[in-house]
Amino acid sequence: MSKDKVDFIAASCTDDYDPNSMPVEQARRLIRQYLTPVHDQESLPIREALGRVLAADILSPCNVPNHDNSAMDGYAFNGDDIATEIALKLIGTAFAGKPYSGKVGRGECVRIMTGAVMPDKTDTVVPQEQAQVEGESVTFMAGPKRGQHRRFAGEDLKLGQVVLSRGHLIRPADLGLVASLGMGEVSMYRSLRVAFFSTGDELTGVGQALETGQVYDSNRYTIYGMLMRLGVEVIDMGVVRDDPALLEQALITASTSADVVMTSGGVSVGEADFMKLLLEKLGQVVFWKIAMKPGRPLAYGKVGNAHYFGLPGNPVSVMVTFYQFVREALLLLMGNSHPTAIPLLSAMCVDEIKKAPGRTEFQRGILSRGAEGAWKVRLTGNQGSGILSSMSEANCFVVLAEDCANVPAGTVVQVQIMDGLV
Repeated sequence: MSKDKVDFIAASCTDDYDPNSMPVEQARRLIRQYLTPVHDQESLPIREALGRVLAADILSPCNVPNHDNSAMDGYAFNGDDIATEIALKLIGTAFAGKPYSGKVGRGECVRIMTGAVMPDKTDTVVPQEQAQVEGESVTFMAGPKRGQHRRFAGEDLKLGQVVLSRGHLIRPADLGLVASLGMGEVSMYRSLRVAFFSTGDELTGVGQALETGQVYDSNRYTIYGMLMRLGVEVIDMGVVRDDPALLEQALITASTSADVVMTSGGVSVGEADFMKLLLEKLGQVVFWKIAMKPGRPLAYGKVGNAHYFGLPGNPVSVMVTFYQFVREALLLLMGNSHPTAIPLLSAMCVDEIKKAPGRTEFQRGILSRGAEGAWKVRLTGNQGSGILSSMSEANCFVVLAEDCANVPAGTVVQVQIMDGLV
């Protein structure tokens, strides 16, 4: 074991560190402590910033809105008139982008559109639905309150205010928010580079004829899709055969061209020692087994300066381990200070689930709303780690904690919604 690895484990205070069977939450904590985000920056047009991470705070260069304006289509007037005037005289109209330039005196009002600048000396708006107009006379059908339906300058954002903080992952709403400040470019961290390949002599490429004992390499396509959802730069290195020299060269090439190296296959029982020796030669292994199902054979460590994730070979296990461990790690490496965790929701399970304590399980389920309005979940059927169709059919994971045993039908369970993930 390398000195760096020993120092790291000691610093992380993991007295129960066991690379052969690590609890899910402990593995997550250990990975988080080991990550070093990218630091290179670049300036991007805001339309290219979606899914990227801010490298610097964005400060508001102005008040938003930059003037008091109406929140409704209606009539603007001075609130002093509420108690003294029965009817107001209509003297003009204020449009959005074309303010009313005259003065509004006592007993007078102005027709005003949503977003239009509040005329001088006015502070209250009555919606048009609550007003009755006869010629130039306006009366109100309900007693208005002073200041109602008036939006103040800087009510949304104030000059100099931190609008978005460094480490924020840009979402669609943020594009509009930045544009509302008149900013066309933002400072972002560079894209994270992820290299990945599949291992195994049994794998055949899509479009080729299958020989006896061969299977199509589906994992690379699944991994590609999951990575593209995160907006990282992907380097697909194809399939690498079970040859030590070829695997070593692939790991070296991947680690020198990417921030993260991902493999699928080659870390299960009977193969772990082989891959582990290569990883220890080229870097270090932090752990290689998780107390979970599916996805127990998950390896994490480093190859050179690149972070390494060795995913299982079974298709479902690849997706489960990616979403439970790799997704958050990649977001942190991208510079996202506080990646949003996949929330756990409660639902009534209509199926009986057999489970032994001692490991966390992620079963595939179909979440729906019952006739009475309550959420319920049923399993997709066969929960084997090779049943990739279960991932296409499912819309959630049923998460069964490590200490959980058999689950009777009708029990409330925890679920993670897949929508937006897969």
